[in-house]
Amino acid sequence: MIQKIEPEHTFSYTWNPYAVDASKDYVTEEEPTLVVFTLEATKTGTRLKVVESGFDKIPAYRRAEAFRMNSGGWAAQLENIKRYVEPQA
Repeated sequence: MIQKIEPEHTFSYTWNPYAVDASKDYVTEEEPTLVVFTLEATKTGTRLKVVESGFDKIPAYRRAEAFRMNSGGWAAQLENIKRYVEPQA
């Protein structure tokens, strides 16, 4: 669910990471994490900061796996963004 939009500065939303069990209703059974994207002007361009918080609220039995899968997903997506915005040689 979208939490905040400040054009050209901040975008945030909540979600249930690694919610892969189709028999479970994660929305009603668990607290979501909060993902915040922040853009900041720098001398050479723009800095993108991505922070996800709230993993401490994910049930212990699935927290480590959700964090591991989520970390790998964010690493891949940030590489995609990097390739998109960097000048091509």
